[in-house]
Amino acid sequence: MSSPLPCYHCGLPVPAGSRFEARVLEQTRAFCCPGCQAVAEAIVAGGLESYYRHRSDNAINPQALPKALPDELALYDRDEVQQGFVEHQGEVSETRLLIEGISCAACGWLIEKHLRGLPGVVDASLNLSNQRLQVRWSDSQIPLSQLLAELRRIGYAGHPWQEDDASARLAEENRKAMRQIGVAGLLWMQVMMAAMATWPEFNVDLSPELDKILRWTSLFLTTPIVFYCCGQFFRGALRDLRTRHLTMDVSVSLAIGGAYVAGIWSTITGVGELYFDAVGMFALFLLAGRYLERRARERTAAATAQLVSLLPPSCLRLSANGQSQRVLLRELAIGDRVLVPPGAQLPADGRIVAGQSSVDESLLTGEYLPLPRGEGDTVIAGTLNVEGPLTVEIEALGENTRLSSIVRLLERAQADKPRMAELADRVAQWFLLVVLAFAAMVGLIWWQIDPQRTFWIVLALLVATCPCALSLATPTALTTATGSLHKLGLLLTRGHVLEGLKQIDTVIFDKTGTLSEGRLTLERIETLRELDADACLALAATLEHGSEHPIARAFGHSSKGAEQLASEPGQGLEGVVDGRRLRIGQPAYVAALAGHPAPNIPGEHGQWLLLGDERGPLAWFVLGDQLRADAPALIAACRAEGWDILLLSGDSSPMVVEVARQLGIDDARGGLTPDAKLAVLEDLHAQGRRVLMLGDGVNDVPVLAGADISVAMGSATDLAKTSADAVLLSNRLGSLVEAFALARRTRRIIIENLTWATLYNGLVLPFAALGWVTPLWAALGMSASSLLVVLNALRLARVKNA
Repeated sequence: MSSPLPCYHCGLPVPAGSRFEARVLEQTRAFCCPGCQAVAEAIVAGGLESYYRHRSDNAINPQALPKALPDELALYDRDEVQQGFVEHQGEVSETRLLIEGISCAACGWLIEKHLRGLPGVVDASLNLSNQRLQVRWSDSQIPLSQLLAELRRIGYAGHPWQEDDASARLAEENRKAMRQIGVAGLLWMQVMMAAMATWPEFNVDLSPELDKILRWTSLFLTTPIVFYCCGQFFRGALRDLRTRHLTMDVSVSLAIGGAYVAGIWSTITGVGELYFDAVGMFALFLLAGRYLERRARERTAAATAQLVSLLPPSCLRLSANGQSQRVLLRELAIGDRVLVPPGAQLPADGRIVAGQSSVDESLLTGEYLPLPRGEGDTVIAGTLNVEGPLTVEIEALGENTRLSSIVRLLERAQADKPRMAELADRVAQWFLLVVLAFAAMVGLIWWQIDPQRTFWIVLALLVATCPCALSLATPTALTTATGSLHKLGLLLTRGHVLEGLKQIDTVIFDKTGTLSEGRLTLERIETLRELDADACLALAATLEHGSEHPIARAFGHSSKGAEQLASEPGQGLEGVVDGRRLRIGQPAYVAALAGHPAPNIPGEHGQWLLLGDERGPLAWFVLGDQLRADAPALIAACRAEGWDILLLSGDSSPMVVEVARQLGIDDARGGLTPDAKLAVLEDLHAQGRRVLMLGDGVNDVPVLAGADISVAMGSATDLAKTSADAVLLSNRLGSLVEAFALARRTRRIIIENLTWATLYNGLVLPFAALGWVTPLWAALGMSASSLLVVLNALRLARVKNA
């Protein structure tokens, strides 16, 4: 059997019997759908068919792009809508659009040429690196809605692009941090060479004039490090002193500032050693550690914004006479009625006053099958209407919606997270307080013994106790472990995973998409009459052809669809296939077609659907959500750790109990909302349990954020991944077992590093206080201590790929 012809526009297979054709580049080309045909005809009509000659990759199928109705595009012509992203300069307007559907450089040429050829367009320029299009046009000649429509005609979707203030601020902070690290590293290397040349061991042939030049050169190069790169440490120290809350910034600032002042004195007088190289070393190491922390905070800050994006930008509001008008979400009021067509998202929480359909609530509840909803039922903002049109009366908007409550649960859970960090901060305060008090006491004693040596001894003490190795112990090990764990398919986003894994005693699993594949599959067919299994499957696939319901995907692809197709939400489908009227769905619904009583379901496990015609039932189809092949191994590994295992799922079907039975999980609970899952977690915390959570959906986000350690699947929603402490990129549960072993090893390395750094500070402290350690040797000792910490952490790089 020959392979199907690829679509000339998008490259997808052309269905057998397809008649979608167009003349492109002097040949008749075949297309997979009317969308690709229409785009190709628009490109040819615009004289831009050279696009097909120069493209390096197939275009994206236009049906895969987000849909936009003409009345929705017309909203962009309103002045109040354009205020945020359009600039008006006389008759010319300018905006930036984010373009979807770009597949190669030829797309940029096509978009620019097509728009520039439109009357009223002054200029169009596309940045391929970030897919942002800058357009200048005359509003009086062509409205913005027509520009967006023209983009869709040639197969691209454009959306207004506005920079988020919080994201822009974080991005600028990251750029500044990278500049500071670069400046500190570059200047430190130069300072090190200049400072080492003044050491007694190296300056045998150094003239006094050259020694003076090198000292001033070191001062000149170190000054930007202190005032530009280390400014955040000094500002943090001043803030801490005002609030009487000591942190590492105080000790770091004293060490860096003291070494800098000592270097200035040595430069001016020409007496003593320079300590500018120590300043550069401290700055580089500490800035690198803080940058790692900043990157983790950036991923967390984007979580709430992504959840809000579940809401549609506009909706159809019904007037008193039943006429619909598309309006923005902010124009809705409590009591308004909106029309939600099939395939559209619910704009707000409300109650159905007319219509019957199924609603996909999987993003919020974890229930992977759409649920039947009719008059009087409540619906939730952000969920998807699957089958029939619904008229909904608005009951909650904005902060009062269920979606907003999940955001608040997320923020509350994240606020409760850093208990270990608070404990570490309190310990650090006492450590710094003791060190500073000890340094002051040593200074007073030496002032009585030898005032000329007091400053140098106190400086050596501060340098020796500077938490350089302490600050390197964790971030260096985390950086190395992050790369190693990535080879195993686990990406760490927060460091406390490695420290807290040993304390875990309870693990919570989500079901759909975590322990199971998250998609329905056809497990078997039981025929009831003359047709065999293949014939029954072909009839079912034809009935399900074109359906948006997740069940339809389990029956595969059919080249044709049923006639007179009708959907009964929550019951099934009815249609005519080859002159035979058929139904598929719930037993009672299918049996009613023949006037027979509903047959009993033959088994308990899986989801059973009946296929029948006007003479009676034809076949049973058994659907199941297949377990991941490595799920049993992960459960066994958790039991070997001695952990208690819970299965919490938003799925209310019998499959929850079936999955628990197959894996031997005793505590399994289904039909849980996000706040119900969080309540279970809070109850476990109240019992003093330390909880690990593994999930993948938005409904898992509050528990992922609130658990002591949380892991999101690689196939999870973006929000779940940003809320988790680690992401299983490979989706292989088996690699999670190996990753846990490496995580425990990483924790051991961190403890070794912290122990060594603490021992070094403790051992060098009395020698520095006695004046036996000069600031130079203190700086060298701290450098050696830091090097040892780094080399120990690099042992974590030795790992085999999963």
